[in-house]
Amino acid sequence: MTLLFGLQGCAAVALTLLSAGAGVGASAGMDHTVNSVTYRTFTMGQEQLRTAIYTALRRMAILVKTDETTEDGRKIVGEAADRVVEIELEKVTAKTTRMRVVVKQGLLFRDKATAGEIIARTEQVVDGGAALSRTKLTY
Repeated sequence: MTLLFGLQGCAAVALTLLSAGAGVGASAGMDHTVNSVTYRTFTMGQEQLRTAIYTALRRMAILVKTDETTEDGRKIVGEAADRVVEIELEKVTAKTTRMRVVVKQGLLFRDKATAGEIIARTEQVVDGGAALSRTKLTY
């Protein structure tokens, strides 16, 4: 009889662990589709990074629609096919800027791969020193 009581406790623990595991898996999947925001901090001033972003977007054929000053820095919005690209720049220090990229596809979907590629291309421009000071910013 004591053995049965012990097994009931194990079953309860097993069910709790199973339901917790299912919740974690479901949460992780939802987090990926709801919060597909990509961040990267660069060791450079906001204007230098902005110029590098323009070069990267131009190379990717992403058209910049707006570029505005915000309370925290800048917000650049672009378009590519059926996607809207939102890039926010936040000044951390005079020589450090945080870049946040969200690529929206329709009302519900986020394109994390394209957001990551925008950051990767911006890194290439920064690492390559692609004539940042001579690039003209137009949109």
